[in-house]
Amino acid sequence: MKGNLPYPLNVFFISTYPPRQCGIATFTLDLVKATSELYDQVSGQNKVIRVVALSDIHEEYPYPPEVIFEITDHQKPDYGKAARFLNSSDVEVVCLQHEFGIFGGRNGRHILNLLRDLKKPLVSTLHSLGGAPKKYSKERRDIVRAISQRSTFVVVIAQKALDLLRDVYGIPPEKIVMIRHGAPDVTFLDPSEHKAHIQAKGRPVILTFGLISPNKGIETAIEAMDLVAREIPEVLYIILGVTHSKVIERFGEKYRHFLENLVRKEELEKQVVFHNEFVSPNDLSTFLAAADIYLTPYRSKEQLSSGTLTQALAYGKAIVSTPYPYAQGLLDNGRGRLVPFGDPRAMAQEIIYLLQNESERSALRRKAYLFGRRMIWPKVARDYLKIFARTLEK
Repeated sequence: MKGNLPYPLNVFFISTYPPRQCGIATFTLDLVKATSELYDQVSGQNKVIRVVALSDIHEEYPYPPEVIFEITDHQKPDYGKAARFLNSSDVEVVCLQHEFGIFGGRNGRHILNLLRDLKKPLVSTLHSLGGAPKKYSKERRDIVRAISQRSTFVVVIAQKALDLLRDVYGIPPEKIVMIRHGAPDVTFLDPSEHKAHIQAKGRPVILTFGLISPNKGIETAIEAMDLVAREIPEVLYIILGVTHSKVIERFGEKYRHFLENLVRKEELEKQVVFHNEFVSPNDLSTFLAAADIYLTPYRSKEQLSSGTLTQALAYGKAIVSTPYPYAQGLLDNGRGRLVPFGDPRAMAQEIIYLLQNESERSALRRKAYLFGRRMIWPKVARDYLKIFARTLEK
């Protein structure tokens, strides 16, 4: 151990990875960067963190140098090849970033072929558990159990996930570790100083960002904006992000067109703006800095993680959200406001109240920002490094 950190280990992550546009890819990139930076600080060593990237058959990605092996998600033989590659490498710990929808096979079963053949120590981060759709829930639960049994440790991001793994999935509690979703370390910013950069000077700004899909519940937010605009006509609601690639594969831009039509129907073209782009971290920072309220109107009652909500909290935003499990835990103790699922009137009332009460909005912001300091990436990376070291002690 050096500087309270384990010596630099050769760690391989299995995950989607930028430039592929995916929330798990962004999470892994941030974790890889933070881990590498910590190792550099204590030892001067680098290039110990590498990635096995999940690609898809439709596109070739210009990956950075740390990606040294690719799995084409629906090509079952690739998973066995990846296991053989890892077994023959100098890797000491493999870290799987698991999310339903990024691996091939029904419910992503192909990843089990890799884990079956893998002979290296494994730590798995479970970004979600096997809930919906109901007809697949048993199979998904079986996959979660299989991953957990093969792993020395399983990492979860929320207390609710830890409770479910222990009490419902029957995973021994000593195998489960909670490490919060990482967040950027930023200063506490005044939104009014940044609105001119997004052409919103003098306007109250509400922001939702991330990959667009029907489970995000954005139609509820648009219906709420109709009510908000009657009280505060100058309000601006920004919907920032491209449609999720998996949604486009199955449905094209049907959901986005539905949302755009809803905006026209409600005559909200001046109050609701779509930015159909996957923005750079710097541009995203500008939008977050300018927002007065961050809004997550998600529909899923089972969502156990949200990188976008984590980031908004770290930026010290006043947050209004539906009460999915991750939001309940993150916004507890007055760090945000929760409104019922699918209730535009309740959502509008909360937004109007916060926009008209600056002192209350500021109090929420301060609580959110202070809590967010516990989740900055260097702290999260340090926790992962300690788990990797414990894995080798088993």
